[in-house]
Amino acid sequence: MKQHHRLLMGFVLGVLGGLLGFYLLPARDHAVMTRITEVFTFVGAVFLRLIFMVVVPLILSALMLGVMELGKGRGLGRVAGKSLLYTILLSGLAVLIAIFTTHLFKPGVGLVFDRAALAGNSGVLKLQESVKTVTAKPWYQYLVDLLPQNPIDSAARAFSGEIVALMVFALFFGWALSTVIKEDDHPLVRCLEATFQACLKIIDLAMILAPFAIFGMVFNTAYRMGAGFLGNVAYYAAVVVLGLALQFFVVYGFFLKVVAKTSPWEFWKACRDLFLYAFSTASSNATLPMSLETAELVLKLPPKISRFVLTVGATANQNGTALFEGVTVLFLAQVYGVDLSLGQQLLVVLMSVLAGIGTAGVPGGSLPLIVVLLTQVGIPAEGIGLILGVDRFLDMCRTTLNVAGDLVIAKLVSVGAEEVDARTEDGPAT
Repeated sequence: MKQHHRLLMGFVLGVLGGLLGFYLLPARDHAVMTRITEVFTFVGAVFLRLIFMVVVPLILSALMLGVMELGKGRGLGRVAGKSLLYTILLSGLAVLIAIFTTHLFKPGVGLVFDRAALAGNSGVLKLQESVKTVTAKPWYQYLVDLLPQNPIDSAARAFSGEIVALMVFALFFGWALSTVIKEDDHPLVRCLEATFQACLKIIDLAMILAPFAIFGMVFNTAYRMGAGFLGNVAYYAAVVVLGLALQFFVVYGFFLKVVAKTSPWEFWKACRDLFLYAFSTASSNATLPMSLETAELVLKLPPKISRFVLTVGATANQNGTALFEGVTVLFLAQVYGVDLSLGQQLLVVLMSVLAGIGTAGVPGGSLPLIVVLLTQVGIPAEGIGLILGVDRFLDMCRTTLNVAGDLVIAKLVSVGAEEVDARTEDGPAT
């Protein structure tokens, strides 16, 4: 059986098993189901730990190697510029889709809920507390924090908010190496390449466990959610999914077809394993190792470009998150009857794009930024509690779009790269 068939089988069986457990066993066999979900949690945790433990060495080696190659060929500025351009363009289109769909379908109009109970929701209180901690810093501190004082400490705390600082260090160090290392077989280059390949070998090992881990994680998610997804925010969730689908099939498909001269369906087909994996884990960072492997071995993208774009994009390019945040803010504005002016809606667009760029690539990483957005436009922050019940499912959906967006941008940036390299090798025209 092919790998994507095993992953798909694990996913489908996980959904069916979780829903059956939710409806048939929650009360009668609660103790038994608790043990079963604990076993599935263990299997999923082992799988994710195998992936996460190589993220830091993979980021360092991939970014340094990519930047070194780009720096030697004087292509760093061109690749970085095109990556930033496509990131802003695609994120902006995603938020515009969010505004259009939310205004068209009005998912928050007429929603009835208990405001007092919502304000005391423990999940809401924790989010508000974390937002207070973040917003207490002056504006310039955010820029200063991008430069790690101790890269080793940033690596140790990569999944506690320091992963962007670690990437910045790798970018600077890779550029510096490109200026001092001239030979291709330098020992440090060979060491970084060996580190990168070793990380991919560990990913191959983890993928043996992947079908069982995906089954367990999806089972637990379906078992916890059950019919809860069919509550009064189902319409809102459907609008988010519709917006994500428009971005995925229409926007990405257009750029692949017109700019990259590539069949979107062939592109999606080649990446199906990766998309299913991204959906199951709901983490761009956890999916990064497999994204790099897919880009180089399946899509055959230039390694120096794919390593740079995908590694930075795992944190900086979050189209799905930007769209989700736009829909959520406008949805909650409708729920509370807050009539946003044109200027406030433009602020939502801008902040959603920026928040998408700065969102941590881990499950639930966008929620604190949504709270900040809500306070900026005068919407009660406790409204975030309305979506907590379906956020896990929507996180899975938007992570898939985020990962797809990274690959699309890597493909777009790679267009014409071979011709540019050939002209560079031939020397300047006379």
